[in-house]
Amino acid sequence: MGEETNYDRHAELKAFDETKVGVKGLVDSGVTKVPRIFIHHPPQINNTTSDSDLNFPVINLDGFDKDPEKRLRIVEEIRVASETWGFFQVVNHGIPIGTLEEMLDGVRRFNDQAPEIRKQYYSRDLSQTMAYNSNFDLYSSPAANWRDSFSCAMAPRTPLPEELPAACREILIEFFNRIMKLGRCLFILLSEALGLSSNHLIDMGCADALAHLCHYYPACPEPDLTIGTTQHSDNDFVTILLQDNVGGLQVHHRNQWVDVPPTPGALVVNHGDLLQLISNDKFKSVEHRVLASKTGPRISVASFFGRDSGTNARVLEPIKELLSDDNPPKYRATTATEYTEFYRRKGLDGTSALVHFRL
Repeated sequence: MGEETNYDRHAELKAFDETKVGVKGLVDSGVTKVPRIFIHHPPQINNTTSDSDLNFPVINLDGFDKDPEKRLRIVEEIRVASETWGFFQVVNHGIPIGTLEEMLDGVRRFNDQAPEIRKQYYSRDLSQTMAYNSNFDLYSSPAANWRDSFSCAMAPRTPLPEELPAACREILIEFFNRIMKLGRCLFILLSEALGLSSNHLIDMGCADALAHLCHYYPACPEPDLTIGTTQHSDNDFVTILLQDNVGGLQVHHRNQWVDVPPTPGALVVNHGDLLQLISNDKFKSVEHRVLASKTGPRISVASFFGRDSGTNARVLEPIKELLSDDNPPKYRATTATEYTEFYRRKGLDGTSALVHFRL
């Protein structure tokens, strides 16, 4: 009882934050036990089930822009995956494997730098073009996640090269250009899958803002006590995820956690809350998480379309063409800025921010 009474969680969080070297700094120091601030309640972690009959959707984009029949098939596959899973993988997406591997290597190079170099970028000001920290919601979440991250806001304002870390500057810019092109193609296909004109989502500005969130999950000495990323849904329109071959990403589907198998050359696509809002629940923003592991580091790059765009006054509400007397609006109007601010205040607490905006 005395130990509980004397425990000062905020002081421990502050001490960890002020090291400015994140979870990797803990691992580099030789820690063999998970510090208390990272310990999650077991029910949140030890409930993994997997159904071998569930096949995670994989969509082959080859020929979508050349063959009308293939395009119709791909649009239908995207519609089904969007309505049932909220997630799918894409292959033959046009980004060379070499580019994907170099992007992962760039994130590794950044985190492998001397602590003194990483500390220069450490910040909790998420409005910066480049911000490196551990847990954006460190002080508000019930327990910290076993990961470090750096974010780069790449659009609508493309950063100057000197604003990006030297360790991964060139590949960040190349990857941005390729992901932006792929994202626009996906928004065209998603528009058609919703029964809208091809450019509807692009004309709404869904592809205007793009940010890379680069995650580094060090090996964990006690992975059963913590988690890499708490269950959450994304606060954007669409996320394109590049992950390495370590695994650990899980999607909540049919009341169970399903592994997303690392597939060489594939990219994972998932819908964010804003797409569920404007589609009036037709396309799902599904909760997902990343498990901690004794294997590491795990590296991933999530490219978010529609968040971290600065002050954005564009009104977002259910698309009128999707509404009817039988399908009235389910959400109130909001903006990406308002939604992001609420999402960040709430933190990754295992609940959906969409509930706050539901009518």
